[in-house]
Formats: sequence, structure tokens, C-alpha cells
Amino acid sequence: MTSTNAEILWLAIGVCGLMTLLSIFGEVLRARTDVNNPVVETFMTRVRSWWGMVILFTLALIAGKIGIIVLFAFASFAALREFLTLTNKRQADHLALALGFFVVLPLQYLFVGLGWQALYTVFIPVYAFLMLPIVSALRGNADRFLIRVAETQWALMIAVFCMSHVPALLMIDVEGYPADRGILLIVFLIMVVQIGDLLDFFFGRRIGKTRIIPKLSAKTWEGMACGVVCAALAGGLLAWLTPFGVGMAMAMAALASTVGMFGNLVFAAIKRDRGVKDWSHLIPGQGGFTDQLDSVIFAAPVFYHITHLIYG
Repeated sequence: MTSTNAEILWLAIGVCGLMTLLSIFGEVLRARTDVNNPVVETFMTRVRSWWGMVILFTLALIAGKIGIIVLFAFASFAALREFLTLTNKRQADHLALALGFFVVLPLQYLFVGLGWQALYTVFIPVYAFLMLPIVSALRGNADRFLIRVAETQWALMIAVFCMSHVPALLMIDVEGYPADRGILLIVFLIMVVQIGDLLDFFFGRRIGKTRIIPKLSAKTWEGMACGVVCAALAGGLLAWLTPFGVGMAMAMAALASTVGMFGNLVFAAIKRDRGVKDWSHLIPGQGGFTDQLDSVIFAAPVFYHITHLIYG
């Protein structure tokens, strides 16, 4: 076992310990509050769903670079399917959709796996952006054409391009930071964003009073502030996973958490526009992959590019 795998194992043990404490905390709240309190029940549902995801993610981390790329490629496929289910489509778009799923998505992750930064940073926003509308236009159906094309491109940007920047962290070459520790950088990003989200939800329901967008989301400024502060503190504690110092780790964690929370509001607006509560019902009580990873999706490219700009 390599030193990085040993660190992953110990980190997984620590995360399982944290999840156990959260589970116990939720059970104590459940015992002290009204029966079927919706806030407590939602909190407990999130904790239970994260048990499964922590185990799956840990196995992918131990498998190494290929395991991480395969995991996020699968997550991109599921998220793309969830996103496109809610969009306007015609028969003329079927070929463009097939190319998106079976050509654009695999090529994006292939470029990431090969470390071809010059391609995976522009392939979707430039080449797929230009190619897929041509394919749809050649089918001859102009009905709601701009809306159909824009929705497909937005889906690819969010579900594939942004999400692929999580495994792309493996490809950043940082002086004095061994290449195999790039996996730990992914762990850092996901942990600080998800910790911030979980505590934003908890504190927002317990002490939050000022909603950020009252007609759109229950997210509050107080909950968001508590979530970002907790994410920053977690970032400081997890600085040993990264090439950052403690102060920079806290700043990066706060930035990633903040971007992720505002991304959550964007996804809430899309769901409200489409009249749905969740992107899908893949995860019982917690929606689909997009519901679970919405904050990470928005935070990943920002975290990647700042890390590459300063440390790469």
C-alpha cells in the first residue's frame, strides 16, 4: 500500500467517524423534537445517503486515477440524462443528443485521462458548442431551435464540462507535491463543499431568518455564512491534503463553498422553472446525481483554475 492510499484509508476512517457522530447527533435531535420533524428528517436522510456515497467514493479513490475518472464519467452520464429529461427536444435533436452522450462525454474524459489540458478546457465550450447546433440544423426543424440548442449546450457544460474538472485536478503538476497526491486534492474539494452544504442546510433551518431569494429557495444568509465559515475551518484542518498552507486552504475552501452554494441557487431556479422538486429519484429521498453534486459541479472549475493558476 502506498503512503497516499494509507492516507486515504485513514481519512476514510475519519470521515466514517464524522458520519457516525452526525448520525448520533441526528438521532438525539429526533428524540428531542416533535415526531417526524421535517428539518430533522431531511437532515437524517442526507446523512444516510452520504454513507453510501462515502463508501463508493472511497473505493474509487483506492482504485486510483482510473477509478476516479470512471466514477465521474458515470456521474456525468447520469447528470446529463437527468438534465436533458427536463428540456425541450424534437426528433431532429436525437442525433445531437446521441453524439453528446456517446461521443462528447467519453472524449472529454479521455482528454482528462490523457492530461491534454489544451483540449479538455476548450473541447465542449468551443468545439461541441459549434458542432452540435450544426447537426441539429441539418435535420431541418427550426421549431424552438434556439431554446433546444441552448438547453443541450447548457446541459453539456454543467453535467460534463464542469464535473470533469474534478478528476482534472489529478493532472495539475504542482512543484513539491507528488503526482499521486492529486487524489487528495479531490478529497479536499468535495469534503469542504459538502460539509459547507450540510451545515448551511442545518443552520439555515435552525437559526436562519433572512432568505437569500424568498420565492426561490429556503437558503438563508445566516445559514450560508455558517456553512462557509465551517467549510473554511474544515479546509484549515484538511490543509495537509493539499499543496496549500493553512491560510490558503481556508481561503480556497471558503471560495469553493461560496461558489457551490450560489450554484445550488442556480439549480433551484432551473427546477422551479420546470416545476420539479428533484432532478430524478435515483437516490431515495435525495433526488439524483445532480441534486447531490450541484455545489461541487459549480465549484470544481473555479477551484481547478485558481489552483492551476497559482500552483500549477
